[in-house]
Amino acid sequence: MWNDPLFIVVAVACIAVLAILTVGLGAFTKGGEFNRKHANRIMRYRIGAQFVAVILILAFVFFRRMGG
Repeated sequence: MWNDPLFIVVAVACIAVLAILTVGLGAFTKGGEFNRKHANRIMRYRIGAQFVAVILILAFVFFRRMGG
C-alpha cells in the first residue's frame, strides 16, 4: 500500500486534517484573543481539508476497486 502514491496523498491529507483539528481544539480550550480572532477561520480550513481528504479517499477506493 505504501507503494501507491494516491495512498500517500490520502495519508498526508488525513494528517493535515488532524493537525488543523488539533490547532483548533488547542485554541478553543485555551480561549483568549487568539480563539476569538481565528476560531472561525480554523474551522473553515478544517472543513475544507476534510472535504479534500474525503474526495481523495473516495478516489483511492474507486481506483483500488477498478484494479488500478
